[in-house]
Amino acid sequence: MADPTKTTSRATENRSTTPSSDAFKDYIGSNWADRVDVVPPAREQAAYAAARRQRLSALYPNATIVIPAGSPKVRSNDTDYPFRAHSGFAHLTGWGSDTVPGSVLVLLPTAQGHDATLYFREAAGRDSDEFYANSDIGEFWTGPRPGLASVAADLGLATASIHELAGVLESLATDSVLLREVDAELTSTIDTRRIATSRADENGDFAFVANGNPFEERDIELARDLSELRLVKDSYEIHEMRLAVDATKLGFDDVVADLPAIIAHPRGERLVEGTFNRRARAEGNTVGYDTIAASGPHACILHWVRNDGPVVPGDLILLDAGIELESYYTADITRTLPVSGTFTEVQRRVYEAVLEAADAAFAIVRPGIRFREIHQAAMAVIAKKTAEWGLLPVTAEESTKPENQFHRRYMVHGTSHHLGIDVHDCAQARRDLYLDGVLEAGMVFTIEPGLYFQPDDLSVPEEFRGIGVRIEDDILVTESGAENLSIGTPRTADDVEAWLARG
Repeated sequence: MADPTKTTSRATENRSTTPSSDAFKDYIGSNWADRVDVVPPAREQAAYAAARRQRLSALYPNATIVIPAGSPKVRSNDTDYPFRAHSGFAHLTGWGSDTVPGSVLVLLPTAQGHDATLYFREAAGRDSDEFYANSDIGEFWTGPRPGLASVAADLGLATASIHELAGVLESLATDSVLLREVDAELTSTIDTRRIATSRADENGDFAFVANGNPFEERDIELARDLSELRLVKDSYEIHEMRLAVDATKLGFDDVVADLPAIIAHPRGERLVEGTFNRRARAEGNTVGYDTIAASGPHACILHWVRNDGPVVPGDLILLDAGIELESYYTADITRTLPVSGTFTEVQRRVYEAVLEAADAAFAIVRPGIRFREIHQAAMAVIAKKTAEWGLLPVTAEESTKPENQFHRRYMVHGTSHHLGIDVHDCAQARRDLYLDGVLEAGMVFTIEPGLYFQPDDLSVPEEFRGIGVRIEDDILVTESGAENLSIGTPRTADDVEAWLARG
């Protein structure tokens, strides 16, 4: 890992004009008010994060568990992308957008389970030059950092200086697991230590490491287990999901209200993106993923994020967007809107077919069914409709057989994915717990069927070409069935047209 005591900046020396004289250092280091480390009450999420750590502890009873937050990633030269802590770290600590970059959570095994300690770079004193001379982490450059006591109280978690982490890693045993994809330097340091310890344990026998890293497989299992811990949301997470969905609706409302200006601009898709992202920054942390503002034939491109086209009356615009809160929980909603305010006959026909597929999928959601059944219910409708329109070489029933699947030409993606602290949450969970998993109350996922007729697709009549429709809602499994969290964002064709008229 990077030297935690290092305070030099990445800024090149030939651009630095910071004075270095002793007189300047004495002057800038003096006459500062005493700083009080305010100790807050524990945040609401602290108790939930502690319960999650206990569940993880039970999976690794004798192992040291290392969960890094990660560090800022370079965008270009010495500028970084906005920092976002790893979701597994945030889930286990309760820290979200206020995470100090470079922090590391360590769970040390005890007779009762594990003792958890959060190591981070606390506020620098005025007796160091870090606060003014280091553009990467200095307070003058990036703002003040909290103290150990305030974070300990805030998160209900023992804290220590990042400077103490090296000593912990020096004593690391082979029975340890690491969230390895987050911090390359930390991973290299821990791997080196574990291999050295293993060799000592084996009395100098190095042969067992000849075929690769013997610890990587168990680290991969840790990443898997962290994903699976999030399959069923606790009450705090469900509350955050509701807030994220509500905020996202405001962003959609903003886009509808801005449609005249959006239509008038030659790159109206960019205005859609900007309007929604403005709301995301106002109501939350940022967007949960790159906003898809796909107008006209761009709606047939599933992950269209260039967003550089016009928004033309007569076309549809597909808006797939979600707001991520300060806690990192995000919504993921898609609506397809007629730019002129009303659907044409063909657009409405396609739209209502997709809505029927979404409603059919939602109707079967309840505890006890398998996740894959949701997709099957939606695809049965997609097959039926495309067969009715004469687009398939066989009947709908024939098309749904595994060896055929002709209707999938017009919807190649899946119908659902888990949602939460990641937009594609729990993605490293095992297949038998995800796609083949049984639904439980507290699970949150999307239902998002679509139909996409590429503008050059000769298998469909010309009137269909260039039409892309997706309807995506965020679904909570309840004890008796399901709740559509995003039902408040208009979704029927009539309600969408009324929404646009009001806008």
